[in-house]
Amino acid sequence: MKFHRLYYGLVTALVVLSCSDENAVKTLRLGHGLDVSHSVHKAMVSMGEDLAKRSGGRLKLEIYPSQQLGTERECLELLQIGSLDMTKVSVGVLENFAPKMKVLGLPFLFRDRQHSFDVLDGPIGEMLLKDGEKYWLKGLGYYDAGSRSFYTMNKPILKPSDLEGEKIRVMESATAVNMVKALGGSPTPISWGELYTSLQQGVVDGAENNPPSFYLSRHYEVCKYYSLDEHTVLPDVLLIGTYAWEKLTEQEREWLNASVEKSIKYQRKLWAEAEAEALREVEKAGVEIIRPDKAPFVEKVSEIFESYKDDDEIYPLIKQIQETN
Repeated sequence: MKFHRLYYGLVTALVVLSCSDENAVKTLRLGHGLDVSHSVHKAMVSMGEDLAKRSGGRLKLEIYPSQQLGTERECLELLQIGSLDMTKVSVGVLENFAPKMKVLGLPFLFRDRQHSFDVLDGPIGEMLLKDGEKYWLKGLGYYDAGSRSFYTMNKPILKPSDLEGEKIRVMESATAVNMVKALGGSPTPISWGELYTSLQQGVVDGAENNPPSFYLSRHYEVCKYYSLDEHTVLPDVLLIGTYAWEKLTEQEREWLNASVEKSIKYQRKLWAEAEAEALREVEKAGVEIIRPDKAPFVEKVSEIFESYKDDDEIYPLIKQIQETN
């Protein structure tokens, strides 16, 4: 407890939003867990430059990457108490704070990438971003995080039965846990920062993530099989704490929203390039890339959708997403 009090005390001191008056320079502190080479971080840097330009230097962004201010969960908690201004988290982690977000983590929910963009950039995506406000978390937009697929050390995943007996690392997400269970695997929640060592030591047999994360994490050094079943299209969400948002003027909010929108377009372009590069590089490094038949995987997880039939909030959302053209 002493450590946690000290940790939050130090971070609170570090990330106070400076806004003594409307003419003063305001600095928004943004903490996230990704490496500086990641497309999301690059988009955030671009966002900061654009924000400073739009505001004439009156509103600035200060970025702390690579879990400098804590894990995704810790950064969300810091936003909730007003000790951090902004963060980026995976929807898989956000669902623990804003429950409706779990709908986006359901396997094979989207027909393809464009379908996911149509949903996220439309009324459903906007509603989900606003829903977090009751939990002191205001969503600003969605960054592309591609499709998540399985990578393993000892054998390729060609069909769901290949996952039986395999310990697969998942995020702290009930939806991800249920998905791996439905496919026959043994889900094992482990933080991203501990995963490389866990793979080396055999704590888990594999994990699931998108190509750039697989590549940049260097997990391909341990896992030589990458099965592109593309079970989930799980976006990253850019958030600002409601405490920080309420301290901004209407003009500052407009500047921030415009810079966010521009950064999202830029990040999606960078992501497509990073995804292609990641697959090329891991294949060069000796990874066998498998493109399995998705139909058996889709059939195996169909029970997950049925389990929401009595949920008056999530089931109608599933139907709306599936019917979005």
